[in-house]
Amino acid sequence: MNIGEASSRSGLPAKTIRYYEELGLVVPDRRPNGYRDYSDKHVHKLRFLQRARRFDFSVAECRQLLSLYEDQDRSSADVKAIAEHHLEDLDRKLGELRELRETLAALVACCPGDNRPDCPILSGLGRPDQDRETL
Repeated sequence: MNIGEASSRSGLPAKTIRYYEELGLVVPDRRPNGYRDYSDKHVHKLRFLQRARRFDFSVAECRQLLSLYEDQDRSSADVKAIAEHHLEDLDRKLGELRELRETLAALVACCPGDNRPDCPILSGLGRPDQDRETL
């Protein structure tokens, strides 16, 4: 199948498929005329990558997971270690987002939202060293 059909069947834009090809994550066959030729196996890999990226796995992590997925002699412990490390990263990012949200909520609460030019939100954004406790 051509890249358009692979795109339709995988749910990924052709640009993303070309990017994955450039990275060597998916290597389609080539027709005699040089055009890409995707098989059902390629589409399955593309869907796998799409799901892994949805979980916010990095490209490097996707490469590892795809390699393990294709290795019938893999150890599930290897897969679990990657997933556990990623889960720790997600938890850290969630904590950072919670802190950012709390700080922004405090800035919004301090802003009267009237016609005056003074704005605590802009002042807070202009002072990156300011944390929520000093508002």
